[in-house]
Amino acid sequence: MRSKQRPQRSCVVCRTKQDKRALTRFVFAEDKLKVDESGKMHGRGAYLCAAPNCWRPAAARSPLSKALRRELSDDDREYLRQMTPS
Repeated sequence: MRSKQRPQRSCVVCRTKQDKRALTRFVFAEDKLKVDESGKMHGRGAYLCAAPNCWRPAAARSPLSKALRRELSDDDREYLRQMTPS
């Protein structure tokens, strides 16, 4: 009996591959950056792992905006800072 393969995704900052459900997916919905908890929202998505060392650079620099192919606004960057795991 074969085991079912789970989808793998990469964190946009550290580039480590993990199970899709272990990462946090972000999308732009209604011109705002949002967390896609279902993993099924329409639009281009980008993933971050749970490491705080990946969230800080994503908010400060461009890895997330490059992956999403959109520029992050100041509100989007503040949203990321508030969501950063401890």
